[in-house]
Amino acid sequence: MERKSQKTVSTYIIAEMACSHDGNPSLAYKIIDGAGQAGANAIQFQIWKLSEMMVPHHPDFERVLKIELSREQWADLATYVQERYPDMQIIACVYERSTVDFCEKLGINAYKLHSADLSNPYLVKYVAATKKRIDLSVGASTIDEIATAIEWIRETSDSEIWMMYGYQNFPTPTDEIHLRYMMKLKRLFELPLGYQDHSDGNSETAFWLPATALGMGVDILEKHITHDRALKGIDHEAALNPDEFARFVEMVRILEGAMGVSIPHSFSDEELKYRKYSKKSLVATHDLPINHIITKKDLTFMRAENLGLPPDQNWRLLGKTTRREITKLHLIQEEDVI
Repeated sequence: MERKSQKTVSTYIIAEMACSHDGNPSLAYKIIDGAGQAGANAIQFQIWKLSEMMVPHHPDFERVLKIELSREQWADLATYVQERYPDMQIIACVYERSTVDFCEKLGINAYKLHSADLSNPYLVKYVAATKKRIDLSVGASTIDEIATAIEWIRETSDSEIWMMYGYQNFPTPTDEIHLRYMMKLKRLFELPLGYQDHSDGNSETAFWLPATALGMGVDILEKHITHDRALKGIDHEAALNPDEFARFVEMVRILEGAMGVSIPHSFSDEELKYRKYSKKSLVATHDLPINHIITKKDLTFMRAENLGLPPDQNWRLLGKTTRREITKLHLIQEEDVI
């Protein structure tokens, strides 16, 4: 049966810049260009104020300090995105409340909450109060931690929540990802689900693992992007180069086109042509004279020059009388009998 068609739903693709800029704004612009020209739906910034995020005696403090961009630099990057790629949204991964205040002035579109802050009601509720979409990263988090964070958001506002699942290791060991558990979380929390891929950028798994997640039913794909992975800078392990990211986006669009819709749809011209060519119809087993009463022995089913009655509709002919002569192996239509 033919049904009306339904548009396919596009996968939302996030280009995760993370720290691939290495603290150099000029590299950040290159990454933004790569994401924008590839057609990503969003670029994701990681913005922090180190003096409020990490204690100075932390082993990584000096390393992170070297790659920290200033508020002015982030403001310039955000303006660049908004002016050069107005269709590409900006997501800010934030770690402290002063950065949320700063991002509100930038006019960012959505927030990402790192899984490290799922147990931090002070930040979770502060972000929720903006009423903007929250991409809730749930890697290495318990069911209770996820449920509690969602409850805090719901208590504060009606912000849209996307649940983002990923194994937080770079690159990811494939046997530690557990995509089936990811889908269980989708069924449990009934939220839009995203897969954060951290596969080795030099491996084909960087393409076919997200493709697998897409086939399983995720709504969002988050993929790291860098300026040049060969330089082995910060966050390079799981990141794609701009040309690779463009291929990644193209792959996703091809796959979602192939996935199509989940309801019966109108046949395309090619499908109609195929049905006419391949479907079997009822034809006469032998020459049938006029005024002949049709029995099962008079009917067989074969591919014919046109579509006629299908085999399961033989009851429309049985016991009826032919009103004209019918040649052997030619179609018998309802108008041929009375």
